[in-house]
Amino acid sequence: MKRMKRLEISLLFGLAVAVCWALYCERTAENLSDRVLRLHVLAASDGAADQSLKLTVRDGVLAAAAPLLQGAPDKESAREILDRALPDLESAARQAASAAGYGGPIGVSLTRERFPSRYYDTFALPAGTYDALRVTIGEGAGQNWWCVVFPSLCLNAASAEYPADLPPTLSPGEMALITEDGPIRLRFRTVEAIQRWKRS
Repeated sequence: MKRMKRLEISLLFGLAVAVCWALYCERTAENLSDRVLRLHVLAASDGAADQSLKLTVRDGVLAAAAPLLQGAPDKESAREILDRALPDLESAARQAASAAGYGGPIGVSLTRERFPSRYYDTFALPAGTYDALRVTIGEGAGQNWWCVVFPSLCLNAASAEYPADLPPTLSPGEMALITEDGPIRLRFRTVEAIQRWKRS
């Protein structure tokens, strides 16, 4: 009987720890979405030429955005900077596309949209609703490209690496959530499960 009691207490303790851990991950993910600004590039189609153009336009937009965001203290400041610079960013996207031989429509806007979990070589981002700099090429019907324009986690987009001298915009817990070695996919699945439960 005492053994059964100890087992019940151990199970309840384990459940409590699991719930606390899940809520901590979910809260950290929510805070993270309030601190980062995503970049979302939508290709015109899944054709090889359009997918290649998507990366060319991405590089043009990143090259224009990076100097604008240097020294931005937080996401809201970064968003205001990008909002004022939307015409220039669209011009940069069009110039990059034109140099690659594309003369079709391109739109650049600031949006708030839902993103799935995304895994890169050196960091990952949980699913959630984020503010985003959205670049739509043509009808935007092709595969997307995602990263983080603030803080500059995708300055070196081709290698998907983040610089070592990031501004202190993310807390240690938030950086741990997206960069720590270990069961990051399990943490994200936990966050996604809680988000699905909240929406149901």
